[in-house]
Order: sequence, then C-alpha cells, then structure tokens
Amino acid sequence: MKKGSLFILLAGFLALSFCLSFDKADAQRKAFLAFGGGPTGGTFNYFANGMAIYLGRHVPNLEMSSEGSGGSGENLRRLNSGQIDYGIVYSGDAFLGRQGELPNDDRKYENVRMLGYLYGAPAQLVVRARDEITSAKDLVGKRVAVGNAGSGAALSAERFFRHIGIWDDIRPQFLGYSPAASAFRDGHIDAFWVLVGYPNASIIEAATQTRISLVDLHKDSIETGFYERYPFYTKVTIPGETYRNIDQEVDTFQDSTFWCASANVDEDIVYESLKRIYAPEGLQHMRTAHSAAREMSIENGISGASVPLHPGAYRFWTEQGLDIPENLKP
Repeated sequence: MKKGSLFILLAGFLALSFCLSFDKADAQRKAFLAFGGGPTGGTFNYFANGMAIYLGRHVPNLEMSSEGSGGSGENLRRLNSGQIDYGIVYSGDAFLGRQGELPNDDRKYENVRMLGYLYGAPAQLVVRARDEITSAKDLVGKRVAVGNAGSGAALSAERFFRHIGIWDDIRPQFLGYSPAASAFRDGHIDAFWVLVGYPNASIIEAATQTRISLVDLHKDSIETGFYERYPFYTKVTIPGETYRNIDQEVDTFQDSTFWCASANVDEDIVYESLKRIYAPEGLQHMRTAHSAAREMSIENGISGASVPLHPGAYRFWTEQGLDIPENLKP
C-alpha cells in the first residue's frame, strides 16, 4: 500500500474514532429527568406537561418526560425516594411531610427541595345550590369526593374535615377531579373538593350540567382555629362570576403550589431550569399552558416556601436579589 493511501486510511480511522468518542461523551452528558404531574384534567398536569416540554427544548443536553400521578402526596414520596426528579407539591404537604406529620404516615420526607412558586391553590368545595349547604359541617352523612388517594387534594380535605370534626361522619370518595364532576352530574355524590387554581375545568363542567354553589370555607376555618393549627394556609377570595350562576365572591383558604426537586438533582441543571422557566419567554409559555401561571414571577419566586431550597434554586434566587430566610437556605 502506498504511503499516501496509508496516511489517508489512518487519518480516516482517527477521525471516525474521534467522532464516536465525542458522540459517546455527548450522550453521557445528556440528562434524562422525570417530572411528576397530577391526575388527568388537573392543573398539576398542565403545569408539568408545559414545563417538561419547554425545558426539554431549551436546556442543553436535557431530555424530560412528564408523568401522571396521584398528585402532591405521591409526588412528595417519589421525589424523596428519587423515583422522579422534578414534581409539583403543595407547600403544606412538603412542610408536614418533612416533620413526619402527614395523615397516617409518620415517615419524614427530608430529601425534597423547593425550586419556585407556581400558583396559589384554593380549596373549592362544590355542592348543589338546591341543597342550601352553607358550611362544610352540613355535609355530615353526605358522599364527598375528596380527590385521588394520596393526592394533595385528598390530604388537604382529610386535614380540614378532621380539624372541624366531621371526617368520620362523611362518606369520602377518592375520585379525581374529572370523575368527580361526572359522578356529581349523575347524582352519585353530594359534593366534591378540589385544591387547584381557578377557574377549574372540572367545576366548569359540573356547572354546565347542574346549578352549583361553593361553600365558604374561610368562615369554618376562622371558627375552628384552622389557620392557627396550619399556618401555611391563607385566606383567598374567589371572584364572583368565576363559575356559572355564582355571582357573589366566595371566601376560602389556599395552599401554595411549588415546583420541587429531589435533593440529588444536579445543581447546574436546577439552576438552568429555573433560569429558562422564569425568563420572560418561559413565563409567557407557562401562561399559555394554564392561566394560573399568571401568578408566577421573580417577585413571587419563593412566596409561601416551607422547606429548604435546592442549592441550584438558592443560587438562582440569590442572583435575582431575593432575600432568602435562614430556614430556606440549603
């Protein structure tokens, strides 16, 4: 073989080897993350899908899939065990889970970190207008859908109904929002509970079939000392005409919904994820995905946070000029 041909052959072999090794290294650098959402038709699912799609497109070397789940409680447990990397969790569940105070669960979920505030999640208790139910205490003996088993909605419903003393006197049905709306329409349940931003699609669906009312949960909370026992809940008012045939505003309480991560997720990935989502383009994308994202902003970034931030989140929010309380520092 001529020297020139041998040189060309060797050069080609080296170039091919370089390309293969580069591709291998590039593949090794690519991260594959799972994002825990919520039940079909729920706000969690819209947020998780929207964020997973956007991050997969805009964070280099990152692939992300959105996974359905039972909601906040399930996401908390799966984040803690590392089964998912990102997830949406209510601030109250994260706080109580870290203390080992979730209902019927004394395990401590200490490997979950907060990234950023998404939206306030008001408790909305839907009843038939003709039943003239004005307090949650009027539901004694009634069939009440409280959300999927293990969801943040179900945990909050049990927490509230136990606190006011009627959990053992109602007939809880563990149904997701869409099935609950269908069961309500068909007369199989008397009321259903959601813990999401408003307007909620399942309540809208119920209101098109049946004349509904929302129960004033703030009044029950004040009378029973609910806010003193669970300080992460705050009063919120749902404006009149949010739902069909409900002209007056309704007072209730809300939890804060947070984007969370497993403590083991790489700091740089978390930092880049926050940087992309809370940029003007990312926020606009999220507001297109769901109207509740109107509350997302740099200013609200850690509003209502109850457990420590992830180191990547701490770096990002510090750069944005937010004052991080000691209890939230990694």
